[in-house]
Amino acid sequence: MTCHTKFLARSLLVLAIVSVLGLGFEVGVIRSAQGSGQFTLTGKVIDVSDGDTIKILVNQQTHRIRLASIDAPETAHGSAHPGQPYGEASRKHLADYVAGKTLTLICFEKDRYEREVCDVPVGDTTANRLLVQHGMAWANQQGGGKYLRDHSLIELEKKAKQAKLGLWAEPHAIAPWAWRHDCWQKQKC
Repeated sequence: MTCHTKFLARSLLVLAIVSVLGLGFEVGVIRSAQGSGQFTLTGKVIDVSDGDTIKILVNQQTHRIRLASIDAPETAHGSAHPGQPYGEASRKHLADYVAGKTLTLICFEKDRYEREVCDVPVGDTTANRLLVQHGMAWANQQGGGKYLRDHSLIELEKKAKQAKLGLWAEPHAIAPWAWRHDCWQKQKC
């Protein structure tokens, strides 16, 4: 079991115990996770922008969240940046899991766009894992896997691909990092 998986399992266990005991969490909490450089954000999901980006409200402040370890098909961003097949389906799938809910996210860092990069626990798993498991996102292996914290996603992706779930029903599914480069930057869609 990796350190990341152990941390996630412990965090989910603590959240379950707190819920059972009825202690609850105050909406709007930002806490450091035991000196690991990780931190938690507790807030209400107010927007699902696409299949790997949400917004949560914490202490009256909006935080943009990038789901860790995954990359979902791109949604359209104007005529110069067309969306990918399954981009909107991925966004809707994520919305089904998180929209309007108050969640405690396990975060690691900020990305170059100033979004917090987080795992998004739902039930006994994460939205990150569910999206990959159902063929609505890739395990993010861009840059040789430097963005992949949760290595269990590789096996989940392999199983979804074998079962032709979601985007894997497409015979030539293009990874979002390749889509952004080829279609958006080089205009070769």
